[in-house]
Amino acid sequence: MQAVGMDSKLPSSVRSTLLELFGQIEREFENLYIENLELRREIETLNERLTAEGQAIDGAELSKGQLKTKASHSTSQLSQKLKTTYKASTSKIVSSFKTTTSRAVCQLVKEYIGHRDGIWDVSVARTQPVVLGTASADHTALLWSIETGRCLVKYTGHVGSASGDQTAHIWRYAVQLPTPQPVADTSQICGEDEVECSDKDEPDVDGDVSSDCPTIRVPLTSLKSHQGVVIAADWLVGGQQVVTASWDRAANLYDVQTAELVHSLTGHDQELTHCCTHPTQRLVVTSSRDTTFRLWDFRDPSIHSVNVFQGHTDTVTSAVFTVGDNVVSGSDDRTVKVWDLKNMRSPIATIRTDSAINRINVCVGQKIIALPHDNRQVRLFDMSGVRLARLPRSSRQGHRRMVCCSAWSEDHPVCNLFTCGFDRQAIGWNINIPALLQEK
Repeated sequence: MQAVGMDSKLPSSVRSTLLELFGQIEREFENLYIENLELRREIETLNERLTAEGQAIDGAELSKGQLKTKASHSTSQLSQKLKTTYKASTSKIVSSFKTTTSRAVCQLVKEYIGHRDGIWDVSVARTQPVVLGTASADHTALLWSIETGRCLVKYTGHVGSASGDQTAHIWRYAVQLPTPQPVADTSQICGEDEVECSDKDEPDVDGDVSSDCPTIRVPLTSLKSHQGVVIAADWLVGGQQVVTASWDRAANLYDVQTAELVHSLTGHDQELTHCCTHPTQRLVVTSSRDTTFRLWDFRDPSIHSVNVFQGHTDTVTSAVFTVGDNVVSGSDDRTVKVWDLKNMRSPIATIRTDSAINRINVCVGQKIIALPHDNRQVRLFDMSGVRLARLPRSSRQGHRRMVCCSAWSEDHPVCNLFTCGFDRQAIGWNINIPALLQEK
């Protein structure tokens, strides 16, 4: 301990952390030593009592009978405590080094406030201008200016929460982007010591969007074939077809021009939770409460194939494609799994967390997975399962309730990650992960 303090070239913060951990280990060993002395005294007392009764037991016989059982149990307890102490201490030491060397900057850039109920989904336009879209349980969908946080268009064509009217709507918009305003610097270094806040700290977001926001009330096209809530939708590559996922246990593929049903993708045993299309190929992945996700292949126009993948023990909340031949799935079983489409027998990486995981999204360029959690946290991992950062969440910023969805944007110079949740707000973040932290 003295040598570490005098000769170590470690930073003072790391050295003090190490000394504190070593002190904890020393105290634990001291407690174990005291327990061992007490056990020895109990054995001596028992031996004296047996001697007085004429049943003396010598030292060699102390390993038999009840004494053997008691000693064995005590030894097992001591061994387990030592293992637990060692694992916990080494884990803290490793975490301390990670915190010291990690410089992942997660900056809250803008909060998008105006919905009157929880926001289920968030997405970013793939074309210019780059705008943010949100879908809420308040029966509306909103488009936002990413820079100013102002609502650009409000859609009110649905009559049920999360398309509870069993339809999917296609609507066209034309927006005039307002002049960007300076953004306050609220950058933070991602760490693990943010102050938790309660729902009482939730800001007042009951105010409706600006009255001068244009409103669209009638869809360009209404897709009607589902018998249950439509929970997700995505465009197939080329923009001529749309796939939808529903609580009626089916996914539907529609022709956009005619609004006709092309294929009904059936086979899931329970409600669907999500659907996602491949960015460059005619592939669709659907996830379900039946603990599976399915890969639908439409690359051959004459026939489509389906593969069922089982790897989770609870609801698969989402499954998404990444660049190349990978699929990433998230589940209520608190895990995220990375799969290779060429060999889907077992995942190539598994991420284990402490909370159920909602709709994940992958940054194609940096290959970073954003995990929105039921416990209000958002964590970032790389494709090999290494945790890179956790987004700030305190009484001053971050989500106050369950985070429902995440969406990356690689086309906007400032905000490259968006999240939304039951606190009725969407948040735009600037995430900067140094390349060093992503190296294996």
